[in-house]
This record gives sequence, C-alpha cells and structure tokens, in this order.
Amino acid sequence: MSPSNHPRRILLADDDREVRLGVAELLDELGLEVVHAATGTEAVELVRGTRIDAALLDMHMPGYTGMQALPILRGLNSALPCIVYSGRWSPDLEQEVLSAGAFACLKKPVEPAVLRRIVC
Repeated sequence: MSPSNHPRRILLADDDREVRLGVAELLDELGLEVVHAATGTEAVELVRGTRIDAALLDMHMPGYTGMQALPILRGLNSALPCIVYSGRWSPDLEQEVLSAGAFACLKKPVEPAVLRRIVC
C-alpha cells in the first residue's frame, strides 16, 4: 500500500480510447489515480518519468505491444506489478505473459470484479 499522502497511481495503456476510459472509470472508483497511455511507447516513457505503482497493459497496441513493453517496464522498475490484458486471451498467452514477469493476464473485456480483485 502506498503512503496515505498520495493515492496509488496506475498506468493504463490501451490504444482503444473507449476501452481506456471505461477501465479508467472503474479504477477511479477504487480510489486509484489513473495515468493514460495510448501506445506501448508512451507507457514506457511515462514509467521513465513518473511514479507508477502498477501498470495495466493492452496486449495489442502501436509502438510496443504489452508483451514488448513488459520487460522494458520491469527493467525500469523491477518491483512494478504489470497486468496484461487481451481480447485474444488464451491459456498459452497467459502462461507466456506470466513467464515474462507479469503479475496477471486478463481477458478483455475485463470483468469489473476480476479487475478489482487483481488491482486491490
């Protein structure tokens, strides 16, 4: 848990603006500060320059995909919990993502209850 003087900050990286806004609304309800990125490249730059407590990465984005961004983000902050989500989720993808160091791999559309459980 982050110190009480600032809310936990989660990076939400997804190239689909509508999905990003919907997920951000849910995360806002959990009391999290949401930082938006529309590309994997933007996500990496934000982690380089901003305090981020967790990252939610879409698997398929311009620039770096979620899978490509994952090792870069973990290299910048080895303690950063990263969650990858995809509309093309499969058990094989989940295993690959978890083996690469992700905290979790979720299927899009993300069920609100599942996201709450994983993030909190």
